[in-house]
Amino acid sequence: MQAAFADARILILDDEPVNTLLLGRILTSAGYGRITATTDPHEAIAWFLAAQAGPEPFDLVCTDLHMPGLSGLDVVATLTRATPPGDFVPVVMLTADVTAEAEQEALTNGAQDFITKPFRPPQIRLRIANLLRTRTLHRQLRDHNDRLEVLVRERTVELEAARLDILHRLAAAAEYRDYTTGQHTQRVGALSGLLAARLDCGEETIELVRRAAQLHDVGKIGVPDRILLKPGPLTAAEFRVMKEHVNVGVRLLSNGSSKLIAMAEVIAGSHHERWDGSGYPRGLAGDAIPLVGQIVAVADVFDTLINERPYKAAWSIEEAVDEMTRQRGHWFSPRVIDAFLDVLNASPDLIEELQHALVDVDTRAVVAEALHG
Repeated sequence: MQAAFADARILILDDEPVNTLLLGRILTSAGYGRITATTDPHEAIAWFLAAQAGPEPFDLVCTDLHMPGLSGLDVVATLTRATPPGDFVPVVMLTADVTAEAEQEALTNGAQDFITKPFRPPQIRLRIANLLRTRTLHRQLRDHNDRLEVLVRERTVELEAARLDILHRLAAAAEYRDYTTGQHTQRVGALSGLLAARLDCGEETIELVRRAAQLHDVGKIGVPDRILLKPGPLTAAEFRVMKEHVNVGVRLLSNGSSKLIAMAEVIAGSHHERWDGSGYPRGLAGDAIPLVGQIVAVADVFDTLINERPYKAAWSIEEAVDEMTRQRGHWFSPRVIDAFLDVLNASPDLIEELQHALVDVDTRAVVAEALHG
């Protein structure tokens, strides 16, 4: 555990006293010293509301799912309504119910993670630390945006550079969770900028796309490790949870005060849409999909194909280009694919760089997630 998290305030709610005691001991042994526990949902809600109104709010909540009276979902709904816009207080759902339906319901109704009983100390320590790290990054970004509103006229250049650094770190946090080798987010940003330039989007838009595209999958910080790192195809229930990263990303980036954040929000919410309407989250088709979403979809899938991921080995450049071309008018916008082919044909240095990133293509596995997810 990082020393910075030792002062984190953690609220534990479980109707079984033995569970609150056990979880409290696990967290105390991990170095967390500010733990509040109760078996009463109403008491937990009252403590949460009082703390959030004061100078030392709770940083994380662990709540049981099935409880008499108020369920864990009821508690989460109340806490969510009480959390100010722009704040992020992660909630971990605790339960002995290991069904996919229970996990799906919890994660789609406000919980950021799902831990089953009996508790496993290593799992709990890692997940709690990761969620607290995410909260810290979110608060840094929020606080930084607040400071920008006051100082931007006096220190525009310096503060813009600092904000971009925070955004890059947030994008990197999402990528590190995915165990990606290399800089996927940076490559997607660079290729997206080249595509925007080929499409004559204008100098300002090109630069915004290049930077904002790096945040396309920031919502993956809210996807459980067992799904994000699964070395194989996802089940239907797991894929529904995976798709929630789009909504998480939109929420994290919503109500931004700059053009960059506004574009990042659009990209996060639209880069999984498909030209033929078979994508998600809204099933948009054709030019109903924002152009920046069309662009990042091409850059993201191409980079995913040619680089190794937990669930697949890398494709060769030729195989990836062939597949992207076959998906012209189906998955991808025809004119963006045409721009993509023009960029590859006109940029031999880019081709060489991408080829250097390849790994053992002779042992390539079936890419079920990339092409059929």
